[in-house]
Amino acid sequence: MDEPAGFNPPVGVVQRPEPGLRMVLAPNPSPMTFRGTNTYILGEGDVAVIDPGPDAPAHLQAILGALAPGERVSHILITHSHVDHSALAPALSRATGAPVLAFGDSSAGQRPEMARLAGLSGGEGVDRAFRPDATLADDEVLHGAGWSLTALWTPGHMANHLSFAWRDAVFTGDHVMGWATSMVSPPDGDLTAFMASLEKLVPRQDRVFYPAHGAPVTAPAARLAGLIAHRRGREAQILQALTHGPATPAELAARIYTDTAPALLPAAARNVLAHLLDLTERNLVGPDGAPGSESRFSRR
Repeated sequence: MDEPAGFNPPVGVVQRPEPGLRMVLAPNPSPMTFRGTNTYILGEGDVAVIDPGPDAPAHLQAILGALAPGERVSHILITHSHVDHSALAPALSRATGAPVLAFGDSSAGQRPEMARLAGLSGGEGVDRAFRPDATLADDEVLHGAGWSLTALWTPGHMANHLSFAWRDAVFTGDHVMGWATSMVSPPDGDLTAFMASLEKLVPRQDRVFYPAHGAPVTAPAARLAGLIAHRRGREAQILQALTHGPATPAELAARIYTDTAPALLPAAARNVLAHLLDLTERNLVGPDGAPGSESRFSRR
């Protein structure tokens, strides 16, 4: 973790990160979600809700309770369809009448290389029932009452992942966070796409990133550079470990993630597999047969 423990807002209590923006923390802390999901409310009057979060009735009431008298929700925006982001969207839509907008369903944007791995177990937390009312394209501009957002397609953590640019800030979902690196779990996660999405944000020179978990990232350029360097360093570790012979993703994770709690090693193995699939596409490693979580990979 890269973020100090000082980020610990009360669950369900409205926070105001800056003028025109509210945040309500959902009651779903875990090793994968940190304090829980940050649900953002953008604007005043007619507002947009970004990532309503898990299907928790108390959180629905907290979101509705965060609205001022006379305010209404005009848009419900989903960064991606993991259940800790999208599961509450249907209930919030029924309560407010607002449409749900996203890049697409849980298979939208998936590259053929990942689609061919559909039989691979890796869809932890995917909201398979998710269907937005309308889809947003890359670079599409969405206008509301006194605010506008630009949808940025940032696949990698999940193929349908969007970030939303607002002025000189970006709501980055699970793509860029300060407290941890993003989980990339094939076939829904795609490291090749993830790295390209990190590079996509580099030229923007934004002031702040608002992630879906953890505190605002107040030095976006440095964080992006650090995440890219971290992934390239992990890639080098994997290639070095394979100089000792073929290995499975789980074997490599046990060798490389030596300071990781045993309960988190399966997730680490998924990240290693994501790297191995990317390295396979680049013809630097190869599996013994079809690529998968049980395959043994060798250097080429």
